[in-house]
Amino acid sequence: MSTRHSRAAEAYLKDDAVASRHDQTFFAVRQKRDRMAAALPEWEDLREAASQIKKHTATHLADYLERFERNATRNGVSVHWAEDADEYNRIVADILAAHNVRKVVKSKSMLTEECHLNENLERQGITVVETDLGERILQMMKLAPSHIVMPALHVHREDIGACFRRLIPDFDEIARSYDRPHDDPNDPTFLTYVARMHLRQQFAEADAGMTGANFGIAETGDIVVCTNEGNADMSTSLPRLHIVSMGIEKLIPDYASMGVFQRFVARSGTGQETTVYTSHFRGPRPGGEMHIVLVDNGRSDILGDPEHWQTLKCMRCGACMNTCPVYRRSAGYSYTYFIPGPIGINLGMLRDCHLYHDNLSACSLCCSCDNVCPVKVDLSSQIYRWRQQLDDLGHASRMKRLMSKGMAALFNRPKLYTATLRFAPLINVLPSALVSNRLNPWTYGHTMLKFPRKSFHEQWKQLKNEEKK
Repeated sequence: MSTRHSRAAEAYLKDDAVASRHDQTFFAVRQKRDRMAAALPEWEDLREAASQIKKHTATHLADYLERFERNATRNGVSVHWAEDADEYNRIVADILAAHNVRKVVKSKSMLTEECHLNENLERQGITVVETDLGERILQMMKLAPSHIVMPALHVHREDIGACFRRLIPDFDEIARSYDRPHDDPNDPTFLTYVARMHLRQQFAEADAGMTGANFGIAETGDIVVCTNEGNADMSTSLPRLHIVSMGIEKLIPDYASMGVFQRFVARSGTGQETTVYTSHFRGPRPGGEMHIVLVDNGRSDILGDPEHWQTLKCMRCGACMNTCPVYRRSAGYSYTYFIPGPIGINLGMLRDCHLYHDNLSACSLCCSCDNVCPVKVDLSSQIYRWRQQLDDLGHASRMKRLMSKGMAALFNRPKLYTATLRFAPLINVLPSALVSNRLNPWTYGHTMLKFPRKSFHEQWKQLKNEEKK
């Protein structure tokens, strides 16, 4: 039985050039990560330390959250608590309304995607401008992110150029101010310049700035934002109002812990030694206000799940996507949850196991995601456990259930199994039409295997008999 993911992936794979480009692009990032890991002899020690820090924080989360709130409040920050997405959206809207905000600039935040903040604010007449270049491109093209760290890496520069020319009102004026020679109208450096000039005006006009938080430090009440473009700093330097959206799982105990994560979060996600900017915000700018909204939105329920609570350790670095052979070949839009890849499969199931169960098919159980995860989340094991629950959830494939019953009947009867093996080589001489058809999914994308004349069991017995002689 096909799932929504498998159907979407099948459609995507019809353009082999696009699929291959996507595969190669993200595997190149995985290779950069490997080179960075090999250059640090203490790499595995860092992974273990990060995993233990996250485990400790998650299992003492209430204490650390209270400490974080006390210290942030002492720094002059207003701290708010949101139980779910609706409450989060109301809190942000109320803060903006109290300051008569009409335009918001915001740096990249998957939490705001999770809670559909942009749509909510735009319905209230507030203009929201994404300032991360990839997010801005997707916002203008009315597309969702396809990767949590490199959201627009799948978009071609020709499409970006056409979008900019159509939607940036002062494109021609900006282009005339570009003083570097370029023959290609879609030259990446030129398009980046256009985007920078366009966003500069948005920063100047904004009434408020919003950021996410890669880390919240309980010991000091700081939040830390990691970017490569400096857009978080720009979003908070000009507007006097700064609103931070932070999932409660982003908390870490202290700056010593921050030192561990800083060593390898960028190495894991993008293959860099560190992000270009690592910005620490402890309090409001002079004459301004800073608000931190701590969002639960189901995270407490995840923490109470004995089999899947470790997803809260995730730092959203994207390493699991870069290595996943299914994600690399099927791309982000084939997944039905807004976060794709191995971590997205698990988070989607924790969000709504009936709505997002189809993504469970998007895993080969190769375990590569487990091997690269910087905080040792057992991603593939969790996916395996979810698959074992599909029948109880009412979403098991009827064909697979029938096949499982048939295999059980066969494997539990040794004589029948042995007799069946003797006849298996007959498949080799059957006409191709009888073997390679819709009733045999193996032949989709594969050449049907050739059965040996002797089964493994027969060859093994023969070998043992020869050894005895």
